This record gives sequence, C-alpha cells and structure tokens, in this order.
Amino acid sequence: MTTAANTPPSAAQPSAELMAMIERLIAFPTVSRDSNLGLIEWTRDYLAGLGVNSRLTYDASGKKANLFATLGGGSRPGLVLSGHTDVVPVEGQAWDTDPFKATVVGDKLYGRGSADMKSYIATALVMAPRFLASNADAPLHIALSYDEEVGCIGVRSLIKDLAEIGLKTAGCIVGEPTLMQPIIAHKGSHRFRCCVTGREAHSSYTTQGVNSIEYAARIIVYIRQMADRLAQLETRDYAFTVPFSTMQTGTIKGGLASNIVPKDCEFQFESRTIPGASADRLYQEIQDFAATLLPEMRRIEPNAAIVFEAVASAPGMNMKESDDIVKLAAALSRNKPNGAVSYGTEGGLFQQAGIPTVICGPGDIEQAHRPNEFVSLAQIAQCEAFMLRLIDSEAGKTPA
Repeated sequence: MTTAANTPPSAAQPSAELMAMIERLIAFPTVSRDSNLGLIEWTRDYLAGLGVNSRLTYDASGKKANLFATLGGGSRPGLVLSGHTDVVPVEGQAWDTDPFKATVVGDKLYGRGSADMKSYIATALVMAPRFLASNADAPLHIALSYDEEVGCIGVRSLIKDLAEIGLKTAGCIVGEPTLMQPIIAHKGSHRFRCCVTGREAHSSYTTQGVNSIEYAARIIVYIRQMADRLAQLETRDYAFTVPFSTMQTGTIKGGLASNIVPKDCEFQFESRTIPGASADRLYQEIQDFAATLLPEMRRIEPNAAIVFEAVASAPGMNMKESDDIVKLAAALSRNKPNGAVSYGTEGGLFQQAGIPTVICGPGDIEQAHRPNEFVSLAQIAQCEAFMLRLIDSEAGKTPA
C-alpha cells in the first residue's frame, strides 16, 4: 500500500504530478455540511502562483465559496471545466483506509471524492501551466462550486455571477464520473418537504384529535399513485435506464408515543423528471390534493395545516450528439457519446443558462458515495490524456 504521490509514473498510469495533486485535494475534508474554504483558498493561491486571478463568490455564511478562474486569453470564447468541491459524509461507513488520505492499492486510488469528483478537478489544475504555455487563441475557464451534493446550490450564484459580467463561453465540460464517456442528458432532480400539523389527543379519544401521520400517509399514498401513473402512461425515453419520470417518499418522522394522537408529521419526497416533463406540474398536483384534506382536518382543529416547501431543484440536461461540445468531448475522450444517466448534475443549470454542456469525467458513478470510494489509475490516465488533447486542440494542434 502506498500514498498517491509515491506512485511511479508509467505509460499505463497518470503522472506523479497529477497523483500528488489528487492526494492534496482529497486531504481537504470538504463534506457539504462543512466549509470548503481550505480547498478553495489553496486553489486560489496555486493559480495566483501561475499569474492567474480567481473570482470567489461566497455563501451567506461566508464559510463556503465558488471559484472561477480564467487561464489565458484570445479572440474566441473559451471552454469551462467545471467540478464541485463538496463530498458526501463518511460517518457510519466501513472504510478500509483513511477516507481523507488518497491511498493506492493495486490499480485503484481510494479516498472520499476520488471519483466524485476531485480527480477531474486535480487534472484541470495540473494542466493549468501547460495550457498557459500553449498560447491558445481562446481562454480556458476553471469553475469550482460548493454544495452540489445537497441540491446544486453553489453553482447557481457562480452562473449568475458570470452572467452579470457578460462572460461568453464556448461550452462546459462537467467532470462527473462517467468512465470518460461523454453523457449528453440526465434527469431533473427535485426535492420537497411537507409538514402536516393536526391536534394531539389521548389515543382513546381519537375523534377529538387530528392525526397528522394519517393525513401525511394519505398524501404519500397519492404520491405513490402518481408515480404508478407516470410509469404506466408517460411517454418513454429509452435513453434512460428508468425511461419515465419517477416519484418517491424518502423520509418521514412524526408522533411522540403510540398512545398519543400525533400533532406533527414531516416527510420529504422527490421527483426525477425526464427531459420535457414538468416537475412544477407534479408538485402542484400534490398540493391541490392536500388542499382537499384541509376542510376535514379543520372541522376538528381550525389551525390544522399542510405546508409544502421546495427543498432543492436542479433541471435536467438534454444535448444532442451533433452539438459541438459533444463532438469535442467525443474526440478528446476517444469515446462515443453514451446517452443519458438518471442522476442529476450541475450540467442542467449550465445548459439552462445558455452554455452548451456535456458530462465527462474519470471514475464510475457506482463508486460515488460508497465506503471505499475509488477511481482506477487507468481512468485518471485517460482523463490526463483527455486534457492534453484539449490543450493541443485549443492551441490549434492536432491532438495526439
């Protein structure tokens, strides 16, 4: 077992320089609930050492930030290399190695964020000096965001900031783990919370209470019925493994004891929509059904309530194989576009902002969020080759 920086270079492996960069980034424990400023400020200083200024946009607390940096210049709009800096927690997971220390075992590099998605970010950063020396006729932009894992939150202010300064870009490559296969579409992801308030009563006098759990259950059953309807009737999109929009309830909590009619109940649910489907319409239908329950509840408790909240929403992405950014990613990766995925990314927000976007990065999404998350050394090497070809392409050379 060796640390990443000690891995010897070879034709079949990424460079030692890149391995060291991945090791450095994984060492920042950028779990979404915590600050990412250690990584962001280190990256800012690294780029500053290359003569590159970074633009930081902070969240309301000032403890998290996006970073946007432009490398070089030129007469043409440049590409954006985009990645999120946050990772999911490791508590409760059985790791065989320190999750925040990049560790190579055999042909794999283990560590939280190794696949999702610090190997991609590290590759972009390692390539920065090469790109600056290439005298390309277009800039290259690096965009790093916070809180992607909890609803694609940070990238929204980053995109807004770019719009306000009037930056024109040629397209965006989001480096989520796709086994270096260009992905051209993904579903939209939309999460909601519902809080039901009834009236407490002794369980022997149920008629004097309003059971919040039971009313919540009626809404949950309705959501399940909607999901069944979508599965049966929605027009299929067979680019996706599940070729229709889905809905499901993920969490529920309520009640104090089995002999008390519960006053409060809260549950969260989500929809995953195929391109062209309206999450807003589905959300409104659920609210309309809930409104039909209120008169019954308020006959017993005038202050009974059902309150909905949109927790997070990210639009789907839907590009075409004929789009220039897709053809470029295919040429650089030496892989054909590989259709659609069901998970969400920041790509939909970039496309919504008018920036053509493709998803392509090292690693397998199957490893993301799991204990012993890893990326193969071959995948890292493929990403490094991808970036080298990109530099040649932007410099007007024929990629090797």
